[in-house]
Amino acid sequence: MTTSKYLFIAKILAALGIGLALYLYVSYITQPVYRICTISDTINCDAVISGEVSKTLGMPTALYGLIGYTVILVAAFLGKKKLMLGTAIFGTLFCLRITYIEIFQLQVICPVCLLCQIDMLALLAVSISVLKKKVQVTSVAEPV
Repeated sequence: MTTSKYLFIAKILAALGIGLALYLYVSYITQPVYRICTISDTINCDAVISGEVSKTLGMPTALYGLIGYTVILVAAFLGKKKLMLGTAIFGTLFCLRITYIEIFQLQVICPVCLLCQIDMLALLAVSISVLKKKVQVTSVAEPV
């Protein structure tokens, strides 16, 4: 697969991540009564929208995701492979931390957060693939 195809996939995944993070961020700000991801006491987004992990270092947790996915999208458009990879590594670790807290400490599962985790893992894989992609240079032998 060519680098441009990997970057195209990264753009699609980053746009999907922006949508997911934007949903969580808007829900955090507006605190709607009805939430599409609230299925039961165990499967819901309340922990991220209004619960214990709704803020990280004083900033809404969903905003970290929104910023991260936006940085990856811009990096993909500009072809900044290392920036894309670095942000994807940070995003993956950040998502893993949130997922750990949700599942093992709060004992809830946020469906949107799990989708963000899967999306970020896919972005990490694509970012690694883009960085490892060798630029193939073909040289034409000059006559002597």
